[in-house]
Amino acid sequence: MVYFCSLITLGKMRRKSGKSSKSSSSGSASRGRGSKGGGGGKMFKGNILVAMFLKLLLALALFFLSRILFFALNFGYFSDFGFVNILRIFFIGLRFDISAILIINMPFIILLTLPFRIRYQPLYLGVANTYYYIINSFALFTNFGDTIYFRFTLKRLTFDIFTYVGVGGDFDKLIPQFLRDFWFVALIWLIFVAILIFFGRKIAADKPSSGKNSEGFGYFVINTILLCIIGTLTVIGIRGGIQLRPIGLVTAGNYVSAKYLPLVLNTPFSIAKTVGGEKLTTLTYFKKENDLAKVYSPVHRGKIKSAKRLNVMIIILESYSREHIGSLNSSLENGRYQGFTPFMDSLIRYGLYFDAYANGKTSIQGIPAALSGIPSLMNESFIQSGYASGKYSSIAGLLKPKGYTSAFFHGGTNGTMGFDSYTKLVGFDRYFGRSEYNNEKDYDGKWGIRDEEFFQFTANTINGFKEPFAATLFSLSSHHPYYVPAKYINVFRKGKLPIQQSVMYADHSLAEYFHTAQRMPWYQNTLFVITADHTSEGYYPFYQSDVGQYAIPLLFFKPGSNLKGKSTFLAQQTDIMPTVLNYLGYDRDYLAFGSDLFDTTGTAPFFSIHYITGIYGMIKDGYYLEFDGARTTALFDLSDDLMQKKNLAGTRPEVQKELETFIKAYLQQYNNRLIENRLLLDN
Repeated sequence: MVYFCSLITLGKMRRKSGKSSKSSSSGSASRGRGSKGGGGGKMFKGNILVAMFLKLLLALALFFLSRILFFALNFGYFSDFGFVNILRIFFIGLRFDISAILIINMPFIILLTLPFRIRYQPLYLGVANTYYYIINSFALFTNFGDTIYFRFTLKRLTFDIFTYVGVGGDFDKLIPQFLRDFWFVALIWLIFVAILIFFGRKIAADKPSSGKNSEGFGYFVINTILLCIIGTLTVIGIRGGIQLRPIGLVTAGNYVSAKYLPLVLNTPFSIAKTVGGEKLTTLTYFKKENDLAKVYSPVHRGKIKSAKRLNVMIIILESYSREHIGSLNSSLENGRYQGFTPFMDSLIRYGLYFDAYANGKTSIQGIPAALSGIPSLMNESFIQSGYASGKYSSIAGLLKPKGYTSAFFHGGTNGTMGFDSYTKLVGFDRYFGRSEYNNEKDYDGKWGIRDEEFFQFTANTINGFKEPFAATLFSLSSHHPYYVPAKYINVFRKGKLPIQQSVMYADHSLAEYFHTAQRMPWYQNTLFVITADHTSEGYYPFYQSDVGQYAIPLLFFKPGSNLKGKSTFLAQQTDIMPTVLNYLGYDRDYLAFGSDLFDTTGTAPFFSIHYITGIYGMIKDGYYLEFDGARTTALFDLSDDLMQKKNLAGTRPEVQKELETFIKAYLQQYNNRLIENRLLLDN
C-alpha cells in the first residue's frame, strides 16, 4: 500500500504544479473536475498519474475480492483456520497482490509515466488502456480458473500450466467441459471484467493546459524526476519491499503452513514468479560427500541372491485416493463407511498393503515418481523441467538388459502429458494409447478410451508378450468430468464427492481386468503393484489436511506368494522401483529417491516427501515436517495430532534437528544430482 500512497501523493504534487498555468488559460477552469463539458460522466478526469493510480487501485480491489471468492468457493478446505486468521491472511495477501499488479501492468505504468506529451494523445491512451483491460481481465481469469482447478492440485497454478498444455493436456476438450460444469465461475469472471471496464472508463487523464510548467524543458525535467521516483516505487512494490531478496512463492510460508499458502498467494503472482522454467540451486548443507551419504544416499546396491524372472505389472489408478477405499477407513461414519472400491477391498486381503503417500498432486508428477523413483521437488514436474533431458532410467529400462519386454498402457490421446515421450526415453519398448487401441466407439469424448474396454485390451495385448515382461497400466476414467458409461449410472453408488461414482467404475474395470488376467498363462508368474498417481479432492477432514491430501494405497500382490498382510512401514511412490527390483533380485547398482519396502536389515529409511509452493513436506518417524529450504516452518507429532493442529517447531529441538538433517541430505542429493546429470549410475 505504500506504493499506492506514494503514487497518489506524486500525482497531487504534479497536479498542483500546473495550477498557475491552468488559471491563466481561458476555458480551462473546469478541466479535471468532471464538470459538464469537461469530464462529462467521469468519476475522475485529471492528472494522468492520479488516473493511473486509480486504475491500479481498481485492479487491486478486484484482486482482493477474487481472493474472498476463492476462499468462499473452497470454504470446506479452509474452514478450520478461524475468522481472525483469515482476515490476517487477506491483509498479508495484499503484498502479493500489489506485486502481481505491478508486474503485469508494467507496460501500462511505463506508457503513462514517460515524460512526453504524446501520452495525452487519444490513440496513445487508447493503446495503454486497451493493454490495461486485457492484461487485468486475463489475470482475473487465472484467479477464477484456479478457484476450481485448485480443488484438484491444492496449489495455485504456476507457469508450468502452459508447458502442460504444450505437451498434450487435452485442454481443447476439457475447457468446454469445465465451462459447462462451473459456468457460475465464468459468469462471476465476466461480471468482474464488466466492473473493471465500467469503472476504468470512468477514470480519465486530462491534458494539462499550456504554461511554463506544462511544456518545454521544465515539463521534461519535472516528469523525468517523477518517472524515476515512480519507477523506484514500482520496483519496490514488485519486490514486495526493500528487504534483501524479492518476495517469491516461498515467502508466503513465513506467514502460514503449506495448506493455507494458496490463500496468501494469487495466481498471476504464482505464474509470473515461475516464468522461465525451474532452476534448482546447488546445495552445500554437507561439505563432504561421505558425510552426505552417511545421512542419505539414493544409490541402491545390487542384491547378491538368486534372481526371480517374474513379470511385473504396475497398475496406476487415476485419483484413487485412500479415502475412497472402505476397508482402509473403518473409523469413518461410526464404522458405517462403505467406500467405493469393493474389488480393491477384497484384493487387499490377499496382498501386502502399505499406507503410502503420493510425491505430488498431478499425474505428470506421479508417473516418474512411481516408475523412475524421481519425485518432482520443484514448481514444475520433473518431466516438464529442463532436467528431463538428462540421463535417467525406469523399472523397464533397468530390466531390459535382463531380457524383459516392456510396455506402457494409457487410454488417453497419444501425446497426453508427454507420457509417450517419457516412456520411450526411459526404456519402455512400446506405448499403447488411444491410437493403438484404434476403436473410437469406446472413446469417452473427453480423455480417451473408457477404462473397462482399455483394461481388457491391456490384458489381451500382454497375453501376446514374450515373458518376462514389465508393463504399466494407467487408468483415466476417474478424472474430471468423471465419466461413467450410461449402463452403469444406476449401478454404481454416488458419494459425497462427484468423483466417487467414477471410482466405482474404475474399481469395476480393475476387477474385470483381473478376472481376465487370471485365465492367462502369465498370471501366476506376475508381481502386481497397484497404487494411485495422486489423490482426488478430499471430503473428510484428515484427507483435506497437509498430510492426508497425499494419502494413497500401495498394494503388492503375487498369486500364491507370502506377500500378505498390512505393513507398518510408511511408503511413498518413489519406493516402488527399489522394492520391485529388490524382490526380483536385481544385481546391479541403480539410483532411486526411495526405499526398498521389503528391506529386513533395519537400515532403510521409511518416509515420504513432497513439495508444494515453495515448501517441502516430509513425513518420517511419526512426525510431519515443513521446511522451506532454510528453516523449519512447522512440525507436527502425528501420533497425537493427526490433523496437524499444534505446531511444535522450536519446542522439540532434538527431533527437529534430526529431521532437518535428513531432509537437507535428501534435498542436496536431489538438487545436485539433477543439476549435474548424475541420475544414472555407470555399472
